[in-house]
Amino acid sequence: MRKITREALLHIPRSNYCYGYDENTLHIRLRAKKGEVKSVFLRIGDQYIWDELEGGGGNLGAGGKVWISSCDIKMEKELETEYFDYFIAKYNPPTKRSRYSFIINGIDEKLLYTEKYIIELVNKDDEKKLNDISSFFAYSYLNKIDVLKIPSWVKDTVWYQIFPDRFANGDESINPKDTKPWATPPTNDNFMGGDLQGVIDHLDYLKDLGVTGLYFCPITMGHTNHRYDTIDYMKIDPHLGDKKTLKRLVKEAHKRGMKVMLDAVFNHIGYYSKQWQDVIKNKEKSKYKNWFYIKDIDKVDTPLNKIDSKNIPYETFSCVAEMPKLNTENEEVIEYLLEVGKYFIKEFDIDAWRLDVSNEVDHSFWRQFRKEVKNIKPDVYILGEIWHNSLPWLMGDQFDAVMNYPFSDALIKFFCTNEIDEIEFKYRLNDIISNYQMQTIESGFNLLGSHDTTRVLSYCNNNKDKFKLAYLFMFTQLGAPCIYYGDEVGMTGVQTKDCEGQRECMVWDEEKQDKDILTFMKKIISLRKKYSEFKLVNNEWVLAKDNVIIVKKENISIIINNNDFEKTIDLPDYLKDKKVYDLFNEDYINLESKLTLNPYKYLIIKD
Repeated sequence: MRKITREALLHIPRSNYCYGYDENTLHIRLRAKKGEVKSVFLRIGDQYIWDELEGGGGNLGAGGKVWISSCDIKMEKELETEYFDYFIAKYNPPTKRSRYSFIINGIDEKLLYTEKYIIELVNKDDEKKLNDISSFFAYSYLNKIDVLKIPSWVKDTVWYQIFPDRFANGDESINPKDTKPWATPPTNDNFMGGDLQGVIDHLDYLKDLGVTGLYFCPITMGHTNHRYDTIDYMKIDPHLGDKKTLKRLVKEAHKRGMKVMLDAVFNHIGYYSKQWQDVIKNKEKSKYKNWFYIKDIDKVDTPLNKIDSKNIPYETFSCVAEMPKLNTENEEVIEYLLEVGKYFIKEFDIDAWRLDVSNEVDHSFWRQFRKEVKNIKPDVYILGEIWHNSLPWLMGDQFDAVMNYPFSDALIKFFCTNEIDEIEFKYRLNDIISNYQMQTIESGFNLLGSHDTTRVLSYCNNNKDKFKLAYLFMFTQLGAPCIYYGDEVGMTGVQTKDCEGQRECMVWDEEKQDKDILTFMKKIISLRKKYSEFKLVNNEWVLAKDNVIIVKKENISIIINNNDFEKTIDLPDYLKDKKVYDLFNEDYINLESKLTLNPYKYLIIKD
């Protein structure tokens, strides 16, 4: 007898396994060991409605015999990962209240899975067990305020990340001292003179590319070119512009249908901020002493050149002495940072905040942050920088989404560096979907590179065809894609300890731009905007074999040969001998029973 592995079954109420998708709809998931379960039925209903009493039956149907409000809903197989199958059901509770269990059909047995036990369903007493809702899972009431509501505009956005010092110099009069000539090899301490006016000057270029959202690394006053070491949160860095410049930038971006997202660095502040300098000067008497986590107040004035990672007398970001960590449990710090978050929305009408090192700031602060900024602008987008599973921040009371680095890691390792095969690639992407609520995936922030990573084309060893496959696939997936500045013209750059190659100056000389890549990027952006199928959650994995994948999204199929040699495949029945529309080349083609794809080539068709 083939038994269902009990310990592999998993369901957790009010998590990614059970949540309100909207104010009327519950999404409920079940996990089972891969290949053991044929079907699952969700048994669900109102805990109060029994027999003919129509709501007066008492808690858990006291005195009732038949749970007349219940129904059995067949769950769909949502996806599979390396070890598990996931099933999902979507349910609209008529009264907002739900108690539920799972009827699981295996190959040789049938189980009832509840909050308190797992039992076999084998005899005439089964009906009694199916009505014993005191042991069932509960979603007691679907309250609107508990539902993670993400701004509707996000899922349609095409983001473009800008590192301000390296994008464009539009006002040389505000250049930092010793500004280097444009295109000088970048280091962690040189400046190139990029500024906000330079962005304004190139907004039409970005609009023509198809960009609808601008994400800026910090623009507030800082000591370094990256400005993650904030000196003054309330002041635009004078080497980038001023309040008028930022207002003009946001206004002009909005005029072109672009949203604006700024970077908030609330985990730490800069060494040269007035707050930290006051601590150095006044030590125990400093009014800012409790703004920080200080280990040895007598040593905070130790010169930077005499501090290494082993003897920093205060908590910092990473082991960087120039970035003392803020105490976001301190009421003065909380008030100050919340005011920063509100100020840029009220004063400049920005549309989103990206939160740096957000996983090292306490949850209580982020809950307050969400309430404060959403009260001012309900459709402001809150994006956290977290590189790992982020569910605790994404349950509706803190962030809307996080930077999807697990997604980028999967794409880089499959398309660019060939470190994983097509099966592991599929499983990794499915893992990400199963880890979150659906609305989080719909409005996630997908990227292939950033100011913190080696550039995509460099990961591809300058192979443009591999680069194209990675970007093509990202633009066919759910979640808002982001282009790191310069990727669209073929920029390269490796991140090392000695050189920040990934932060080179934007290439504006058209003779040095890769026009082939630029044309390709414009095309995939336009396709994403035209075909809503690319924004659907589920990938139907028709084929994943020998580094060839076919992913189906409704009636669109994405076929990719991720090999350095020509590959011929047998087409699935729904495509054999069919006339289909080639979306990329905008023409009808006739398929046969087999298809041959050249090395690192693709076909996107609509049947």
